[in-house]
Amino acid sequence: MFFSFISFLLLSCNNNPVAAKSTPPTDTTFSYSSLSSSQKEHYLQQIMPIYNNLLGNAGFNGGIIVAKNGEIIFEDYKGVINYKTREAITANSQFHIASVSKTFTAMAVLKLMEQGKVDINADVKTYLPTFPYNNVTVKNLLSHRSGLPNYVHLMEGRITETYRTKTKKGKWVTHQRMSTDNSIKKGLVTNADVLQFLATKRPAMESLPNHHFQYCNTNFALLALIVEKVTGIDFPTYMKQNIFEPLGMKDTYVFSIKDTGHYTPSYKYNFVPYGIEKLDCVYGDKNVYSTPRDILQWDKALYANTVVSKQTLDMAYTPYSNEKGGTHNYGLGWRLFTYPTYTIPYHNGWWHGNNAVFTRILKDTATIIVLGNRYNPKIYKAKELANIFTHNTDTLQVEE
Repeated sequence: MFFSFISFLLLSCNNNPVAAKSTPPTDTTFSYSSLSSSQKEHYLQQIMPIYNNLLGNAGFNGGIIVAKNGEIIFEDYKGVINYKTREAITANSQFHIASVSKTFTAMAVLKLMEQGKVDINADVKTYLPTFPYNNVTVKNLLSHRSGLPNYVHLMEGRITETYRTKTKKGKWVTHQRMSTDNSIKKGLVTNADVLQFLATKRPAMESLPNHHFQYCNTNFALLALIVEKVTGIDFPTYMKQNIFEPLGMKDTYVFSIKDTGHYTPSYKYNFVPYGIEKLDCVYGDKNVYSTPRDILQWDKALYANTVVSKQTLDMAYTPYSNEKGGTHNYGLGWRLFTYPTYTIPYHNGWWHGNNAVFTRILKDTATIIVLGNRYNPKIYKAKELANIFTHNTDTLQVEE
């Protein structure tokens, strides 16, 4: 969207130049130390009771990997990927990873920054001329400090109306009813529609830019558009050619409007499926589909600095919202637990029935990946597995 709206529509129709596939750089300074069989067994004995208590014996429908030094210590798959066909979940089953997708979008933008194609301190209007707000930078989008309203709350096309009636006894009672906002586009919404909505409706900002942290999906929907603007190709293709394929992530892709014909639903806790809904085709903030093994490939590439440099990763893992004290913070596309002597970057996700966890215990080169397609809030408690490596017993709650 960072051309005009019409230019973006042309991109959406795949009338785009094809960018050359990138080859990830090689970092010869990084290497894992090997784990002995006794070390693996030691970790496994600690993992199993936590896993069984939280998920394994509690209706888990998904896949999990716990890795240390790039080696899988524990891996398990339970349930079915499709309740209609009863197809079992396997290592190749693809899950919607929801907001864990933001880690990919952020790294794509930072990769383009390293290539001199994106200035993260530049105004968003530099790349998206129809963007209607002033003084919002690309970095504000990456760090959720833009102050923008959340399209998820504005573009559903439904309005909650409050009205009052009087009872027979003369008492006023307040009611609410849902109505349709006919000014909102009918049908499926795309990233181009999000920008168009902002440009034409100009909904009020939630706060001044860079005033404080406020998690907002609009930020990452716009970042995906910036990738398209500077590369000249659609975001799903860019990610495939420059991230997924070079890293060997064969079961990972970005879902877009062209994929609706083979949509695999996620499920409510009572096994009722979610169908395609109005906002399901917006990407950047969500819509990466992947597997635990592919996410582990992503994790290894980040440790080895083969996507972006260590200096850029350190910048991404820097906390930028320090108005309030505490352990929770946010970097550039990453949630952070900031302890006195170390930081744990992570991101969780929720969209419809999908829950996802991606936690990286950097000081121990350990990783926790949990993906599920039947709504299960216990998945987020997988952070407890991090205590096996950090030796902490904290009970801090992760944020979705």
